[in-house]
This record gives sequence, structure tokens and C-alpha cells, in this order.
Amino acid sequence: MDDPSGLAVTADGLGLKGPRGWAFRDVSVDAGPGALIAVVGPSGTGRTCLLLALTGRMRPTEGRAVVGGRELPRRMAAVRRRSALAHVTGVTDLDPALTVAEHLREQELLRRRFGGALPRPRQLLRPRGERRRERRRHIDEALAAAGLDLAALPKGGRTAVRDLERVEALRLSLALALLGRPRLLGVDDTDLKLSSAEREEVWALLRSVAATGVTVLAVCSEPPADAVVVRTATTRTATTLPTPADQAAGPAEPADGRDAGAEKPAAPTESAAHAGTAESAGTDHPHRDHAQDDHDAKEAAVDALAETGRS
Repeated sequence: MDDPSGLAVTADGLGLKGPRGWAFRDVSVDAGPGALIAVVGPSGTGRTCLLLALTGRMRPTEGRAVVGGRELPRRMAAVRRRSALAHVTGVTDLDPALTVAEHLREQELLRRRFGGALPRPRQLLRPRGERRRERRRHIDEALAAAGLDLAALPKGGRTAVRDLERVEALRLSLALALLGRPRLLGVDDTDLKLSSAEREEVWALLRSVAATGVTVLAVCSEPPADAVVVRTATTRTATTLPTPADQAAGPAEPADGRDAGAEKPAAPTESAAHAGTAESAGTDHPHRDHAQDDHDAKEAAVDALAETGRS
């Protein structure tokens, strides 16, 4: 039986390479079970790729990582079964037309159908009312852990997602992830477009989740002082996410020892930092704004997950 505590996360020299360069490289992590880990770096520097790699959803190219005693990439499937994602654009998107209750009911049905071991015959023979109460209790526990009070919403559980405040939507995404009772929880864009007060509120929430024993891996731009900080590199040239074919072929080794597809390094500028990024689609547009970088980065991550069939 698995240890019910969170998963320890360690990595040494971890890297993931795309057709034109590295998404991230030389990342090291050493965090015990139940830790609050902050993945820090400007938008487009491989943060989401690292989050997906450490939760078993993208295959690293080099280095070594062990999550919960399971080595990556050899035990990716085992890590995926014990981890969950929240607030990852293009992967865990909420449907704005559905209500909060509909999202919770749908996720609970999916969990019962695909997320766990087959029920014992004795469980199937229990009265329907008892099974319904157990499902309700399970949902209530996830809502409490995510700090989402349905009674405080404008229409309670019938509130549509499009009517939720930003922090409320984040709490709902966390509740949906926690329904699977993961031992490692990955959260993307934790502090995106939040005020200082809202950031403190979200970090307090993630600390409370980690206090239950779940290891929390959160992508952010400004980490709290008590988090284990992992920084992604920011002085790279333009790169793109790897495709499954690139990963299968393995990393290319240029004759001169430099990264394949990389030009001679130059002093990074603000425009260069946003023209070619670790998660971008690979086109160079020096004057794109942050929103376009974020959009391209998320689309690239979703494409990679869809092609691998591991989302």
C-alpha cells in the first residue's frame, strides 16, 4: 500500500529539450513530503514544462528526477496516478457555461469511473442513499480543503463559472484536483493577475493544503519566503516545446558542444526575453506583449500533452 503522505521531489541536472533548444535545463530540487515548492521565473521560461515534467506528464531529456521514490521518466505513469493538476490553461480549463455543482459532480463521476481501484462487490451492494451520502462527503472534504464555501457564492452551487471571481475559480480548480486525493498537487499561474492581498490569500490556502501532507508544486512569479524555491533559467535563446518524435529521437549533440538550434548567446534584453521563450510556439516576434506570450506558451504545452496522449 502507498504511503499516504505527500511525495518527496528530488531532481539533479533535469532538462527538457525542444527542436530549437532547451525548455529548461540544469534544474535541481530537493523537497520532502508535504513541502510547498515554488517554481519561479518570468512567463515563458519553462515553468509549465517543469511542472508537467515533475508530475509525470512530460518526458525530461536529461538529468535525474525521483518523485515519491519513483524515477522519472521510467515511472512516469506511476507518478501521474499519484499527482493532480489545477489551474493549467488548456489542460484543466473550467467550462464557463457550467455551474460549480456541475463541475464537481462531473469530476466525481470521472474519479469513480477512472481514478481509482475497482469497487469491491460489497460496496456495490450498499444502498443508493448511502453511496450518495459518501459522494457528497467526499465533495465536501475537497471543497473544505480548497476553501470554497458554496453558500458564499451568488447562487450557491448553481453559480456559473463565468460569474466566479478569479480567486474563487482558482479554489474550484483546486477542489476538482483534490477530489482525486493526490499526494502531489501541481498548480500553474498561482499568482497571475492577482492583487497582493489575493496572493497572500492563495498562498495561505496552498500552505493549508501542504499542511495536510500533500506536496504542493506551484508556478509563480513571486514566491513566499517559506517555500522551497526552484528557478527556471532565463538567459536562453528562442526555443520551442519538444514533440514526441523529438523526445523519441533523443537530444542532438552538436559538434561544437552548444545547444542544437541555439545562436551565439547575447546579453538578454527585455524584448529578447519575450521574443523567444521556452514554452513559445517558436516564432520570433520581438514586440509581442506578455498576454500573447502566455497564450502561445499554454497552447504549446497543450499540444505536447495531446500528442503524447498523457493528459
